[in-house]
Amino acid sequence: MGDYALVLARVADAPRLAAMSERLIESGLRPSWPPSRVAWHIRDPDSVVLTARTGDDIAGFAIMRYGDDTAHLNLLAVAEEHRRRGIARRLLGWLEETAITAGTFLIELELRETNREAYAFYAALGYRQTGLIAGYYQGIEHAICMARALHAVPDVKG
Repeated sequence: MGDYALVLARVADAPRLAAMSERLIESGLRPSWPPSRVAWHIRDPDSVVLTARTGDDIAGFAIMRYGDDTAHLNLLAVAEEHRRRGIARRLLGWLEETAITAGTFLIELELRETNREAYAFYAALGYRQTGLIAGYYQGIEHAICMARALHAVPDVKG
C-alpha cells in the first residue's frame, strides 16, 4: 500500500469531494452532494469529513454525522486507481473508533441495492442488513439499510 495519510477535510476540498461523490457514488443520479453540502458537513461540529491523501491527491473520503445514539455514514468512496489498498477499511476504522470515543455505538448507512461490492465490503466488516427502502435514490433505485453495533471493533487498519 502506498503512503496514505488520513486527514480531516478542509472547506477548500469540498468541490473535489463533491465531484468524487458524483462520479463514484451518485453515477446515474442527479447529484445530491454539491460542494455546499459537503462544506456544511466539514463545518458541522457533529460531522466528520475524513480524507485519505497521497501527496496532493485525495484517494478517498468519508462523511459521517454523529448523533446521541447513532452515527450515520453518509458517504464513503475510494477512487478507482486507489482501490484494493485498504483505504476504505482505514477510513471506516478511523470513523468507528471516533464514534466509540464519542459514546456512539451504532453506525447506520444506506447503499444502492445494485452496489454488490459495497454490500460485500460492509458485510465483511460486521454490518448487517436492517431493511430496504424502495425508490430511496430519486425513485430510480432501492436502498439497502445496514447497521453495525460497535461493542467489539475488529482491527480494520489493513
